[in-house]
Amino acid sequence: SVAMCLAFSPRPFIKTQPKTPPMPLSPCRVSGPLVPLFKGLALLLLSLLLWPSWASAAPALDRAYTVLIQKQAAGHLRVAREADGTLTSDFSYRDNGRGPDIRERFRLGALGAPVAYEGVGTSTYGAAIEERFGVEGGRLRWRSRVDSGDVAFEDGVLFLPLEGTLAYSGALATSLLGRADLSAPVVEGSRLRAQRLLTVRVDGPGAGGAEGVPLVLVAITGADASPWYLWLRDDASKAFFAVTYPGWSVIEQGFEAAADTLVERQRQAQDEYLMGLQKRLARELPGLTLIRNVRWFDAPAARMRGPSDVYLRGGRIARITAPGALDAQPEHVVDGRGRTLLPGLWDMHAHLGPTSGLPQLAAGVTSVRDMGNTNEALLRTQARMDAGEIPGPHIYPAGFVEGRSPFSSRNGFVIENVAEGRRAIDWYAARGYRQIKLYNSVKPEWVKPLAAHARALGLVVTGHVPAFMRAEEAVRAGYDELTHVNQLMLNFVVRPGDDTRTLLRFERVGDDGQQVDLKSPRAQAFLRLLRERRTAVDLTLVTFESYYTQAQGEVAPALAAVADHLPSAWRRGLKVAETDLEGAKLATWRGSWRRMMDLTLALHRAGVPLLSGTDYVPGVSLHREIELYVEAGIPAAEALRIATWNGAKSLRATVESGSIEAGKRADLVLIDGDPTQRIADIRRASLVWKGGTVYEPAALYEAMGYKPFVPAARIESQRPAN
Repeated sequence: SVAMCLAFSPRPFIKTQPKTPPMPLSPCRVSGPLVPLFKGLALLLLSLLLWPSWASAAPALDRAYTVLIQKQAAGHLRVAREADGTLTSDFSYRDNGRGPDIRERFRLGALGAPVAYEGVGTSTYGAAIEERFGVEGGRLRWRSRVDSGDVAFEDGVLFLPLEGTLAYSGALATSLLGRADLSAPVVEGSRLRAQRLLTVRVDGPGAGGAEGVPLVLVAITGADASPWYLWLRDDASKAFFAVTYPGWSVIEQGFEAAADTLVERQRQAQDEYLMGLQKRLARELPGLTLIRNVRWFDAPAARMRGPSDVYLRGGRIARITAPGALDAQPEHVVDGRGRTLLPGLWDMHAHLGPTSGLPQLAAGVTSVRDMGNTNEALLRTQARMDAGEIPGPHIYPAGFVEGRSPFSSRNGFVIENVAEGRRAIDWYAARGYRQIKLYNSVKPEWVKPLAAHARALGLVVTGHVPAFMRAEEAVRAGYDELTHVNQLMLNFVVRPGDDTRTLLRFERVGDDGQQVDLKSPRAQAFLRLLRERRTAVDLTLVTFESYYTQAQGEVAPALAAVADHLPSAWRRGLKVAETDLEGAKLATWRGSWRRMMDLTLALHRAGVPLLSGTDYVPGVSLHREIELYVEAGIPAAEALRIATWNGAKSLRATVESGSIEAGKRADLVLIDGDPTQRIADIRRASLVWKGGTVYEPAALYEAMGYKPFVPAARIESQRPAN
């Protein structure tokens, strides 16, 4: 998915474009069943107790905003003010056939901090949104669909709702700017800090003359792994004006034409932030580096070797020898005893933004395949990461091609016929792309000619299975790869007329997946087809694990193992499930998830090439993806081969990457422990090399507000004897 939800949330985003923008995001999901009546009544009672003075008069429209996706209007945010000053907001948009519908009311107290709040609605994957909090008698009490609380309250303390809108986050930014030190504590969390980055004037209706409207770009840190960026009016109101990212904006109505200008100015500010991190966190090791007496993973063979001495020079692996075989007099030495050296990990399904690089490198991910993005923004990010200007992995982009429909994802190229599709593929081929990705609204009859054109240009064909087509039909029409486990399961459960451009592509699998017989002739024939065609499969299990198994109030299993390491404001949000699963539905969908895990093992045993993609929180989610392969029954060493060698092989990059061999690029991860024996050790990276640059994961994690997993390995630098 490339749907973005521009709603305030301290939680990590799940379905965003470009997946990791440093802004107030939540995986807002749409159209789901209501929670049980008793839950709604309890929340209503709480709201009545907390807000006896709320006015019932119709609110007056205060400000209206347009949601722009790839420069097209896709929704709205409307903010109104009631007679007593209470603010209300209505937020809705649609992209890729889905989007949130959120309504909220909140009242501001001392220092502009919200002291009463109600948020209701639906979010992208079917879960109801219901949350309220209020202040009374020096206590702040809240209740949501996943938790409740009652704590002492001091004036000016901020509360972060699970799924509020940008109207709320704008109010927080305004409150912070009004404080002497531009900061405030968060209830049961960290401290938010605001920084004025730059000012600009924009023209539009109501601009107030030739000088235009004055704006200030504000960065807020303390709640997320990267700063949130918001544009506010730089006048007495300090009112929220816009959030702007390449291909995605929410901006005050009448000023839509200014979005590109604001995107560029914000990008400059963000670049300065990232360049500062790169200067502080990246370390060059000139001369010869020795990783001494280390066991290392032979990825093509899926087995451990050594202990050995591994020499690095000029960003390359120079030589691998027996311990102590050479009197090489290296300038830098790292002790490898008790540690494991892995090839750099590959995330084969990401949607990168400029700030994605830190969490990827911290997790040992040195190569990423981007599976759909704003083309201009991605190429710019790729160039800056390749040049070492900002921290990030090597990027291998897949060119995104989507058909035009009411359900289109507005990324890359959106085409109306085969001729336009061929031109899009030519555009990608000319810019060095190695793959194209076809998407949901591509018509089935277009697949064969588009795949043939891509293959003739040497491009691999991957993507979603288009609506009204089965996975086996897509493979026969020219797909070299299938992506997402639900797309494979749909091959067996999709019904005639099912429109899988909608949420049905997830729901049908949850409802019927547990009934799939993987030993049936049909399932075995499908496995043989994939094996014979050497069709690779990018399952992205981690992005579906919580979706199909998590009950409201439980910690998301996809991130449970790292919850204590995440920024504090995320942790409460980990209890919010993407769908409302209760009773029989919970049991059924968990049964379907077990069948997906069975399919994972069946694919591996059948000899179908598997790839390690996430489509989820960058960095730490790849560790869980690898762990899920092991939980499915794949040996740990085989899972590590999937996450290293298979990715490089799929992208025809084995000459430079994917394994530890003399002459190859020094993309390496030093692990405290042995993940072939204990797969959870994959999280214990103590050093990461991307070519000639070394990073300390502990420092990267600390820069993002994570708690590090292990200390950095010591690098002893010395002047060699003549």
